[in-house]
Amino acid sequence: MTSLFAQEIRLSRRHEEIVSQRLMLLQQMNNRFGEQNMEKISQMQAAETAYKRNLSLLNDIEAAEKSLQTRIHPLPQPETHYWASVEEYIPKWEQFLLGKAPCPVGFENQNEAENTIKNETQL
Repeated sequence: MTSLFAQEIRLSRRHEEIVSQRLMLLQQMNNRFGEQNMEKISQMQAAETAYKRNLSLLNDIEAAEKSLQTRIHPLPQPETHYWASVEEYIPKWEQFLLGKAPCPVGFENQNEAENTIKNETQL
């Protein structure tokens, strides 16, 4: 009976060792899982930061490209548009002033247009 009792004590101690090792391994696994989660969060934050940085760089590049395009092909000044428009309408007005064509602006009454022109020439 003593041998059974001694064997029971030995098995009980072994069980406690196994349970203790299991608890220690579970704690290590839990710690490792937490470290992996922290690492994953850190990687996600780094990826988000890199994405924002890349987006900012892309916007800067696009702005620089637009700036360079306007330097290469500057927009015409408003005066240029005005004189181009005047030059475009000169032949039409010339024909009208010579009495060979209707008013190019589209006055509703031709007599009103002629009166306007006469009044302007008298000034």
